[in-house]
Amino acid sequence: MSGFVLHERLAADCVVLGDLPLSRVLLAKDGRYPWLILVPRRAGIREIHHLSEAEQQRLMGESCALGRLMEDCLSPDKLNVAALGNMVPQLHLHHVARFSTDVAWPGPIWGRFDALPYENPEAEAARWRERLTSLPDFVSAA
Repeated sequence: MSGFVLHERLAADCVVLGDLPLSRVLLAKDGRYPWLILVPRRAGIREIHHLSEAEQQRLMGESCALGRLMEDCLSPDKLNVAALGNMVPQLHLHHVARFSTDVAWPGPIWGRFDALPYENPEAEAARWRERLTSLPDFVSAA
C-alpha cells in the first residue's frame, strides 16, 4: 500500500473504521443516512478500471460483502452504491442505505442537505466496527 494517503476531504468528512484486504472502510459523518465508503489503498487511482483486474475483482467482492452486511443489519428499501469523484478524485465507493422515510427519498442525497452529525459518533463508529468484524479479513482501526 506504499504511497497511499487518504484524500483530505475524505479524512475530514469520515471516520476510519478499519481495513479490508484492498480497501480502507470509512463511515461518513452524516447521521441522516447509514453511509459507508470503501477506498482502495492504492496511490494515484481515480477510476475502477485503473486497478489491476485482480484488484477490480477484489473491490467488487469487498463492495458486495459490505452491501450484504448493510442489508442484513439495516433492511433498507434500497442500497445505493456509487463511485462519484467530482469533488474527491481519489477512487472511493459510496454505500448508502436508503429508506423511504429518509429526508431525501426518493432523490439523491448529494448536495441536498448539510451533513447532520451523529449524536454520538464514537458509539456509531464502534457499532459499525463490531458489525464489520463479521467480514473475513476486516482489521479494525480501533
